Amino acid sequence: MKLSEIKQHLASAESVNFKLEDGTMVPEHFHVTEVGIITKDFIDCGGKVRHEKVANFQLWDADDYEHRLKAGKLLDIIELSEKVLGMEDLEIEVEYQAQTIGKYDLSFSGKDFLLLAKKTACLAEEQCGVPAVKPKLQLQNLAASGSVCTPGGGCC
Repeated sequence: MKLSEIKQHLASAESVNFKLEDGTMVPEHFHVTEVGIITKDFIDCGGKVRHEKVANFQLWDADDYEHRLKAGKLLDIIELSEKVLGMEDLEIEVEYQAQTIGKYDLSFSGKDFLLLAKKTACLAEEQCGVPAVKPKLQLQNLAASGSVCTPGGGCC
């Protein structure tokens, strides 16, 4: 989700709720402790230099049980960050601590903001020899092709 999208959702939202993929809700007394820009410059496994930039939101489960972030307040924080930091319409990455600090992509269900687990990936699959789609082999096809390993056959 980009900043422009969260701003659209917040403009009409009655409340700000974050939910993890397993259905666990971030406690409603959470704080947004940071809104910022994270840049990452790196070389992928294929030798290509890459530059990534994301808008970062950090959520903190505070002991302040009387606190409840309103949609308008979060919208104000985002707009101030855009103005002061010169933040572009970037993809949003959310940091939230469960056992350790996790990084999440952000989506919206129509009611709640969803924290979606980020995944690692090879960025140079063609250079690393990673097949685009791993071929699925059926055991009966292996037997029909004569590629069956039998005891004493010397293939194992």
